[in-house]
Amino acid sequence: MIAVLLADDHTLVREGLCRLLERAGGIAVQGQASNGGEALRLLAQRPWDLLVLDMSMPGRDGVDLIRQIRRDHPAVPILVLTMHGEQQYAVQAIKAGAAGYLTKDCAAAQLEQAVRKVAAGGRYLSPSIAESIAFERHGDSNAEPHLLLSDRESAVFRHLARGLKNADIGKLLCLSVKTISTYKSRILVKMRLRNQADLIRYALKHRLIDADDDAGN
Repeated sequence: MIAVLLADDHTLVREGLCRLLERAGGIAVQGQASNGGEALRLLAQRPWDLLVLDMSMPGRDGVDLIRQIRRDHPAVPILVLTMHGEQQYAVQAIKAGAAGYLTKDCAAAQLEQAVRKVAAGGRYLSPSIAESIAFERHGDSNAEPHLLLSDRESAVFRHLARGLKNADIGKLLCLSVKTISTYKSRILVKMRLRNQADLIRYALKHRLIDADDDAGN
């Protein structure tokens, strides 16, 4: 029996995945977490055969969370199950330590196959993601990373560069904390940065903000 820990902040998604996986036979969802902190607590309580992880939960950045899990619980393989179909996200997740990457629009058979393969020590990528990575073409490889951001991403970037927290940015832009968290993850992936501190250093280096332009000003 494959003992699965499922981490996703949507209750209905977790319930649906539980029913789907347990119908497959030989797979049991024996723990559920709605955020990164809960996932880390459950991982520390007992052995697990697999962690199925949503990268866009509130709080911790998904890539950073994967890194910590791999550091603290190296024996637990991680299968990312996410709405993000862009290949940049998959590359970042795999580099951080995930053994598999699957989008939420996948077929039930793909999910079952991915769970069994990753739990057995293998690797799995959504076919569309694998194709995207294999045939990736860099359109404008000389462009500065911040120039590749959308207007909304640029707005979030500027606030992050000033040191603001997700909740404060959400209030300023009239968006939910989860939405800001998603934008933050997307920005870090596009710009190939690890965290907000790297983002601030990038903004200062490229003179996108002044040295004294912080959250307190």
